[in-house]
Amino acid sequence: MEFDKPAPGEELNESGEETLPRQAASVILLRGGSEALELLLVQRTPQARFMGGFWVFPGGAVDAHEGEGDEAHRLAAVRELEEEASVGGIAPAELVKFSRWITPAVVQIRFDTHFFLASAPADVSPVVDGSEIVDLVWHTPQSALDAFGREELPLVFPTIKHLEQFSKFESADALIAHAAGQTVEPVEPRILVEGEVARVLLPGEPGYD
Repeated sequence: MEFDKPAPGEELNESGEETLPRQAASVILLRGGSEALELLLVQRTPQARFMGGFWVFPGGAVDAHEGEGDEAHRLAAVRELEEEASVGGIAPAELVKFSRWITPAVVQIRFDTHFFLASAPADVSPVVDGSEIVDLVWHTPQSALDAFGREELPLVFPTIKHLEQFSKFESADALIAHAAGQTVEPVEPRILVEGEVARVLLPGEPGYD
């Protein structure tokens, strides 16, 4: 996939020194049960230094008091979901791990993000915090990709790739059941700069190695 300019905070590190990625966690909140599949996207404030104005899954960095390892990522994930979208009532142990993405080594601001799936509690009504997050929307995976294609919904590479994977599933329950049986391996994309255009490569794609 090609990009003519990076999202805020994804500028390349010109110093040549590799930044240590910060631990982070994100919740992909699903609704629809066995009948449909919709997911929650939130819009970061345009004033944000990182991903300003872009639509993402609720999430953020792991705080020091949350510890380390899987438990810390789960605690951070549910905390961020409640802080950013006012969605509580989800226990950390209920989260289903889906993926782990590490920001490319050449990017200035890096995260090692663990993505989890969760079913939205019954009758949940997400509300934005109004400062870090300024808007939210429920989308099917394909409708989000279509809106991105019309340049109506600014998305970043990891979000796009997740949506592409989700579009293969007909229901939230089917997606969660699939994820529960998978082993998660870290994905670290690489960036290949060609003139004014940056290509993002995934493991296994030509040119990655």
